[in-house]
Amino acid sequence: MKHPHTKPAADAAAVRTVSRVVPEPTALKALAHPVRLRMLGMLRVDGPATATQLAARLGLNSGATSYHLRQLAQYGFIEEAPHASRRDRWWRASHELTSVPPSEAEGEALDLDIAFNQAALSLQVGQMQQALEEYAELPAEWRKATAADDIIIPMTAAQAEALTNRLRDIILEAMRAAPPLGEAASQESGMVPFYVMLHAFPYPGRVPHREGEDKP
Repeated sequence: MKHPHTKPAADAAAVRTVSRVVPEPTALKALAHPVRLRMLGMLRVDGPATATQLAARLGLNSGATSYHLRQLAQYGFIEEAPHASRRDRWWRASHELTSVPPSEAEGEALDLDIAFNQAALSLQVGQMQQALEEYAELPAEWRKATAADDIIIPMTAAQAEALTNRLRDIILEAMRAAPPLGEAASQESGMVPFYVMLHAFPYPGRVPHREGEDKP
């Protein structure tokens, strides 16, 4: 008799490696820009594109878009994509996921960490607002899959870190079992890119500041 928690062999074979990048501080500085983050996300979700195509989607001129693409390419976030057209330069994302560990250092490294998170938050808030605007038009099954929860739990720092690590593991497990981003989704399969955001932090104003620092 098959154990109820045993995964079929086919499921195990479907699990894949998710390519990811952990940026160095200099590269993180180049990525800490809402437009570049949005462009990188578009290339990951929708697949290869040209500067002209991205400019049209973003409402920018192609010169500004080309500049941002060169910055992303310089630090390895994107690369040229082979294409039949020799007239246009096509770009694709080099990785599916960007991992930015929290900075344990002070000074410039911490400033870069904050700048990146500020750019990411700006992008995410915009995506959340757009999702809310489209919510009423979603099919019922996708409204049921959508969530906007906030939960507060008393924890130590070690317990909180363990929880966020477990949540990340669950999300990455689902990503490894899914097709790679950028591949055309089959309407027959019912698959579309599903956006999961994880924000976890001590309730503002409840953690004492480090010794020698004044509260704002």
